[in-house]
Amino acid sequence: MVSRVTRNVAISRFWWVLCIASLVGALLVLLSLFGFVFVRGIAAIRPDIFVTVTQGIAGGLANAIAGTLLLVTLAVALVVPVGIGAAIWVTQFAPDRLRIVVRLSIDVLFGVPSIVVGYFLYVALVETAGWGFSLVAGSLALAIIMLPYVYRAADLAFSAVPRDLVEASVALGARPLTTFLRVAFPWALPGTLTGLLIGVGIALGETAPLIYTAGWSNYMPTLAPTHSPVGYLTYVVWTFINEPFKESHQLAYAAAFLLMIGIFVTNFVARAAVEYWASRTRSHP
Repeated sequence: MVSRVTRNVAISRFWWVLCIASLVGALLVLLSLFGFVFVRGIAAIRPDIFVTVTQGIAGGLANAIAGTLLLVTLAVALVVPVGIGAAIWVTQFAPDRLRIVVRLSIDVLFGVPSIVVGYFLYVALVETAGWGFSLVAGSLALAIIMLPYVYRAADLAFSAVPRDLVEASVALGARPLTTFLRVAFPWALPGTLTGLLIGVGIALGETAPLIYTAGWSNYMPTLAPTHSPVGYLTYVVWTFINEPFKESHQLAYAAAFLLMIGIFVTNFVARAAVEYWASRTRSHP
């Protein structure tokens, strides 16, 4: 008995040490990455970067910053009604067979490489439809990549709404639409926004699909939906770091720094807002 207890304690301690070591290792990698980008990026940041467009492999990042914001904003506008609307329909109204088909299709979309999405849209829109490199084509590529994350998070969030709350609302005489808007939607909102934030973070870091759809431009975006290439920060990171010039390296580090700060601030502010909303909603249903 003593030997068995001792063995169990030893095994438990071993797994605790392994878990702590894994956590420390992951944190060290994360901090090393952040530290490298922060040190190199903060040294490359200068005021004129935000007001000057890229000039060859030098200049500023005003066009890339504006293009990134436009691409991601339009992608969010495209994916929110489709992803969240599909999740609402699947969880609330869809027959069992269609529910299985939709969820399986989303799971398959999770595994499609982003470059395949970009190449497909390049053939379909840039070449066949004759759109050329454009804002809409790039945003559509990002929206497709974001879709499985937004849909799956919304699906799980609406599926987790307690049935007791829904039944209580119906028992009190509330209409189905009122029950959904006042009970189900507020409860599922934090989880849904979490999935949207993950999608936005992934979209900010994409390069391959945008090369095939948005192209690249040294000029400020024109807001033209087609036949107008767009600049974006990930292109600067991916391309300029391979150039044998100090100016291009500085722009690449600055672009990486801005992407990292943008993702961090967006997630921090949004998560704080989500937690505040969730606490209010669930404490005062």
